[in-house]
Amino acid sequence: MFTLTESDEWGALQEHYDSISNVHLKTLFEKDKERFDKFHIKFNDILFDFSKNRLDNIAFKLLVRLAEHRKLKEKIKAMFTGEKINTTENRAVLHTALRNRSIDEVIIEGRDIMTDIKAVLKKMKKFVGDVHTGKWKGCTGMPISHIVNIGIGGSHLGPAMICEALKPYAKPGISVHFVSNIDGCDIAETLKQLNPETTLFLIASKTFTTQETMTNANTAKKWFLSTDGKKESDIALHFIALSTNTEAVKQFGINPKNMFEFWDWVGGRYSLWSAIGLSIALYIGFDNFEMLLQGAYEMDMHFRNAPYEENIPVIMALLGIWYVNFFNAKTHAVIPYYQNLRMFPEFLQQLDMESNGKRVDKFGELVEYSTGPVVWGVPGTNAQHSFFQLIHQGTQIIPVDFIAPLFTDCGNEEQRRILLSNLFAQSEALMKGKTEVEVKAELTMSGIKERDINKIIGHKIFPGNIPSNTILLKKLNPETLGSLIAMYEHKVFVQGAIWDINSFDQWGVELGKQLAKKILPELDSDNEITIHDSSTNGLINYYKENKNK
Repeated sequence: MFTLTESDEWGALQEHYDSISNVHLKTLFEKDKERFDKFHIKFNDILFDFSKNRLDNIAFKLLVRLAEHRKLKEKIKAMFTGEKINTTENRAVLHTALRNRSIDEVIIEGRDIMTDIKAVLKKMKKFVGDVHTGKWKGCTGMPISHIVNIGIGGSHLGPAMICEALKPYAKPGISVHFVSNIDGCDIAETLKQLNPETTLFLIASKTFTTQETMTNANTAKKWFLSTDGKKESDIALHFIALSTNTEAVKQFGINPKNMFEFWDWVGGRYSLWSAIGLSIALYIGFDNFEMLLQGAYEMDMHFRNAPYEENIPVIMALLGIWYVNFFNAKTHAVIPYYQNLRMFPEFLQQLDMESNGKRVDKFGELVEYSTGPVVWGVPGTNAQHSFFQLIHQGTQIIPVDFIAPLFTDCGNEEQRRILLSNLFAQSEALMKGKTEVEVKAELTMSGIKERDINKIIGHKIFPGNIPSNTILLKKLNPETLGSLIAMYEHKVFVQGAIWDINSFDQWGVELGKQLAKKILPELDSDNEITIHDSSTNGLINYYKENKNK
């Protein structure tokens, strides 16, 4: 059996890369006046423009051939139909079932899991309705006005990102807060804003044993019980569990009736579509939460059915492989030109890097190729005034995704036009650059003498040829956001499928946790610590020397 890099398809791509790698994007546009028409896709209210990428028709066809060679269709079907593609944990991967809006069954081990999913959604809908109508009241009879989601990783990033993005859809009278960091400052600053009589805590932990989450949950519980004579029985009206561990939930003091279930085939970074999304539904309303699911489902159908040449997630994934494995790109920037999407790059960091940051294939063998870039970014136009210097004139190739809604519910039309003009200009500038001839003519026109021009001309040249995708949404609403998230989820899946790695485990987070459990009691001991390396010993002992000063 040939490895990925030994395949004919890979070899053909490498050969074509050698012939095209020095061709400038500007040249590709000059040669093909219909390039945009060929290399953009419209999906519902989303436009995906990939024309500003360093590929021609031949490269595009070769990348599609690679996907076919890696039997991508079969792997897509395996995920959607519940095969245990998470091989190291022997689990199915069925976040797509959570947003299945069809009447189709999804069978696992002879059972239609849609029955369970619909039951949890029905329970969520009733609970959200009770909170919004004031039927659900706190222990003193006051309605709930503040929701605090306590979780970490996927139990935090997805819901927090969506609530930030969909602020215009927030229910009047409801505020949402997110606590994730075990650093006490996180929860302490949040609690300062709250009235215990009107606050509802959502404790999001599948096992109800996650150290960071349960430490913060117990801090919140202690704070709640310390105010105005609150009793243990009052916890039932102010604490909700998003978990599968009924016994641990009961021991904490939460009524199991107030526990919302999800399942082991829901990966953490894909869990926002499950009961983990309760904070989203409470913040924007259950109807809007269902529209979020609808948008993701529509993208699922596009991903599952569209031919590769017209399939947005597949094309995004293939472009990423083109840059990571052939152009040796180490990072990928995601720049949303919309302030409410400021958390989207952070969300994608977990989705992409925790999924595909792997050094072995599904058989445990070391891979001989890169399996994913560092994902990073902040909103434009802030990005233009911080790190765009590196993208424009640095020594690395950094592909960029630009994302923006055309219309929003905030700001004014002038600000929107200025913002979009900056986005369009940045993608054009990255593609075209500015040549020495253009710089010299510009400086000459401004009256600068030739000897002075020669001193600064090198600093004003822009090489261009920096690839980018532009994703335009007519409006960022629950449906388009659902589609956008699912688009990136499937991109990550396709890359893992082609690299032949397991995108759905995350063993890399375990070692640090294990060592932390060993070190924690050492911080309280009276003895000098000598069992670690000299650096770790020194750090621990320095803390111990200073903790009581």
